[in-house]
Amino acid sequence: MSTSSRRDFLKKSVLASAGAAVMPVFAWAPRAYANNSPNERPGVGQIGLGGMGTWDARDHMAFGDVLICCDLDGSHAGRAIGQDSIGHRQAIAVTDYRRVLDRDDIAVVSIATPDHWHVKIAIEALEAGKHVFCQKPLTLTLEENQLIRRACQKYKDQVFFIGTQQRSDKDRFLRAVNMVQKGLLGDIKKVTCSVGGGDVGGPFEKAEVPRELDWERWLGQAPVVDFRTERCHNSFRWWYEYSGGKFTDWGAHHVDIALWALDRNSEGQGPISFDGTDAQHPVPYEHGYTKVDDSFNTASDYAVVATFDDGIEMIVTSRGDNGLLFEGTKGRMFVSRGRITGTPIEENWDDGAFTQADLERLYKGKPFEGHKNNFYRCIAEGGLPVSDVYSHLQTMNSCHLSAIAARLGRVITWDPKAEQITGDPEASAFFARERRKGYEIPKV
Repeated sequence: MSTSSRRDFLKKSVLASAGAAVMPVFAWAPRAYANNSPNERPGVGQIGLGGMGTWDARDHMAFGDVLICCDLDGSHAGRAIGQDSIGHRQAIAVTDYRRVLDRDDIAVVSIATPDHWHVKIAIEALEAGKHVFCQKPLTLTLEENQLIRRACQKYKDQVFFIGTQQRSDKDRFLRAVNMVQKGLLGDIKKVTCSVGGGDVGGPFEKAEVPRELDWERWLGQAPVVDFRTERCHNSFRWWYEYSGGKFTDWGAHHVDIALWALDRNSEGQGPISFDGTDAQHPVPYEHGYTKVDDSFNTASDYAVVATFDDGIEMIVTSRGDNGLLFEGTKGRMFVSRGRITGTPIEENWDDGAFTQADLERLYKGKPFEGHKNNFYRCIAEGGLPVSDVYSHLQTMNSCHLSAIAARLGRVITWDPKAEQITGDPEASAFFARERRKGYEIPKV
């Protein structure tokens, strides 16, 4: 999907959410706030003010008040608080996220930082008594999946919402999930998740750190390296040090929809093997590690085959049109952010079988509505949101395992119940990463 198409999709999601304000639908309950009175709008702290974080901050303003904006690039936070649509120009800008968590008037923390910061900030926000909205992909490693799950189980009274907005697309993705779950395509044999290959580039020159950027702190848990413009901001996701490339960037969306449709996104489920033999990286690799430090290093061309215990295949690939292709014994269906096609769609196989009750079932008993509407409804009423952390972690297991198999260029096996890579010590070494002193993630 082009950048402009993705931006248009996000814009429509924001407008739909803002246009269906929560307040007329239900009354706020006192439990909705950390330290606010029940008659106040919740205070919101936005951490990360790049393109996505700025959209999120504007979106939250339909439901609460953005009081503080935080970014390690001071120019990002400063630009945000200068907009009428964010905090009505009353928010303050800071560079230390702990100042957000320390405020008693902040009930909701919204996180849109680079991926390698997500879990540390999210767990500390939960510990501080905040509700959390975090952009995808939530985690950097398999270990982080387990850490954040335990934190969410401990702080179960706080709502944790993942920004996987495809879960609120009724006409395409929800329709596809419903059709598969109801068996209208027959028995599913294969799902192809085309997520794109990411950017290829480098070698990049070292550069001076911008005056407004705290580069050492931006690196967080990752090793200290020289600043290169291409390591930061939008291009951070093409470095395994901070992200997982398209495996996690778009896999967090499409693999999520695949597992949801197959009803394989509960704890203990998931594929049992990942074949990464058909994968290439843009730089030389040895034993799963890049041999250079000046070029993008995430996989650029791949087709990882993930196999479930009943033989169903889920292919995570850089090739083909961005979207998902479901192949069943009765028919095939393709769904993306732009279209949903195939004979089952053209002939309306789901006529009368995709009802309001079906939408509420997919929304875990809540009414179908905009993405952030659901988040704030769950804050007020309780219950799991449509984009819940537990199913997302199953998606992230598959995304990280696909990336590990691609890095090593071989088949790895996975025990989904024990959540362990089996019979491969080298692959198992990628389960967790050593974190820099001072940037450890709290263990709950």
